[in-house]
Amino acid sequence: MAHSQFDLLRQRRFLPYFFVQALGAFNDNVFRQAIIGLLGAMAVAGTIDPELRGTYTQLAPAIFILPYFLFSALAGQFAERTDKARLIRITTAMEIAIMSVAAIGFWLQSMPILLAALFATGMQSTLFGPVKYSILPAVLKPEELTGGNGLVEMGTSISILIGMLVGGMIFAMGGDAAPMIAAALVIALAIAGNLVSRMIPSVPSVTPDLTIDWNLWRESLAVWRLTRKQLAVRNSVLGVSWFWFIGTVLTGNLPVYAETYLGGSQTLYVFVLAVFSVGVGVGSLLCEKLSGRVVEIGLVPLGALGMSGFLLDLYFARPVAATASNLDVLGFIAQPGSWRVVMDLAGIGVFSGFFVVPLFALIQSRTPRGEISRVIAGMNIQNAIFIVLAAVGGIVLQDYLGWTIPQLFLALAIAGVLVSLWIFSIVPEFAMRFVSWLLVRTLYRLRVHGVERFVPDEGPALIVSNHVSYMDALILSGVTPRPVRFVMYYKIFSIPVMSWIFRTARAIPIAGARENPELMQKAFDEIDAALAAGELVGIFPEGALTKDGDIAAFKSGVERILQRAADAGHPVPVVPMALRGMWSSMWSKRDSRLRRMRLPRRFRAHVEVVAGPPVTGADITAEMLEDKVRALRGDAA
Repeated sequence: MAHSQFDLLRQRRFLPYFFVQALGAFNDNVFRQAIIGLLGAMAVAGTIDPELRGTYTQLAPAIFILPYFLFSALAGQFAERTDKARLIRITTAMEIAIMSVAAIGFWLQSMPILLAALFATGMQSTLFGPVKYSILPAVLKPEELTGGNGLVEMGTSISILIGMLVGGMIFAMGGDAAPMIAAALVIALAIAGNLVSRMIPSVPSVTPDLTIDWNLWRESLAVWRLTRKQLAVRNSVLGVSWFWFIGTVLTGNLPVYAETYLGGSQTLYVFVLAVFSVGVGVGSLLCEKLSGRVVEIGLVPLGALGMSGFLLDLYFARPVAATASNLDVLGFIAQPGSWRVVMDLAGIGVFSGFFVVPLFALIQSRTPRGEISRVIAGMNIQNAIFIVLAAVGGIVLQDYLGWTIPQLFLALAIAGVLVSLWIFSIVPEFAMRFVSWLLVRTLYRLRVHGVERFVPDEGPALIVSNHVSYMDALILSGVTPRPVRFVMYYKIFSIPVMSWIFRTARAIPIAGARENPELMQKAFDEIDAALAAGELVGIFPEGALTKDGDIAAFKSGVERILQRAADAGHPVPVVPMALRGMWSSMWSKRDSRLRRMRLPRRFRAHVEVVAGPPVTGADITAEMLEDKVRALRGDAA
């Protein structure tokens, strides 16, 4: 049965949360943009000194982000030990109180009150941040993480955009009533968010006895260190921070870029911001389709390269200031080369979605449940640092070194490539998944049946399948929501490219008892350790590639694995799987007599992976598993 991430929007475990986080992002940006609009209205009316207006404008972003440095560590601890639904209701209730203060600020047109409310809004966002992402692995299945994160990123991106538009329109169109309109709207949105939050089902904490450390400096270092415990998580957090760095540089410079280099008016700035934001939303939603409902970090290198490529082209598209001025959207579109700029901005957005959504999903899937809120808190501290560095760096490069905005985009493109290469060289799993994803998606059109239902969401399991080609392990790992450690014949590790992929995926090399008994014993020990650690292990019990397309007799090694696990006190379920349509594909032995590899008979040949219900019990035999795999495969060799 086909599944879609949009199915989540019909389910109570996700829908209320989705609307709460979208309403929160929307209200934050209505409020922040309304402050800017009020400053403009006060300047026109002559009720504020121009220098003071500039000071407030520069001060506001710093005031909003300061709580992320001060309170993220506490926020992570509270999110760890508190029922997440209850904490969301608390933070949305805080939002009502904060926006009530903000309403007084709008009514009195008092910037000190509004800035105090802005600081409180930043504090409330800081408290909500860890629960926003840590709730997802608690309410979603592993195969739903990518789609769920894609919806959240899309919702956040579009909510920010619409919030900025609405906040700006209040003072552009509201006239004398604008301050009261802004006051009423931010309170109404806060109340709506709190009402919706009451529909979120309970999500109990897994660490309710966690002791709160009130030393902000010590705990900030502690949560940041948690982000660095696992190499893949550490570099995923770095990748998310880099996403925020790029977003800050790009969106922070878009107003001046639209005016100076595109010759546009304020409406054109809104248009190019919308193009980028919608691109992020589209890219985020496409991740589930491209990943096949697994946490596919192979999309991360694709996203990184795409972002850098489109940033590079954006530099060449408009390297010098425009000769036209005050163009609206239609006037800009009529200019030569305008569609190139639009496509570049949309491309940066789409590939940003490819980049960041799998990173969030990986952080959530690889972090222990009792630490994930604090890891998100540590990531938020690092994100705040990168945002400040991006803002300050942009000012220094432009105001003191004389760089133009296109030159800044060029430097960002080059830096993006270098940062990505550094991350992927440290954690080759990212690049490995990209190569394997590219190979599988290029050569085959996959259909998957039963994998989501029958592979356990957590805990150990043994996956058994027929063995047709050297691509089998890549295909099976690509459709399984959790990482799988495959047991592979050791000589496969000498095949170029494939060797690097299998080693990086921590495949377990094995040899026959007569061929290399020591390696065989080591393989069984490693299998035991992996299963004891709660991992998935995949084996091909035939012991070799099929030579005639039929399934050979399953060897007794599978029984030995299960018996050793049972003797160690941790019996494991066995998930039978079958590959269909692989016999005529590349890297099978169908044409070995001709000493050549055969390409699929049709480009991107149809291949199916079928999984059956897990088998448990002490009486599992190789023959039993062989029968189940044969039944799953049927006649589709």
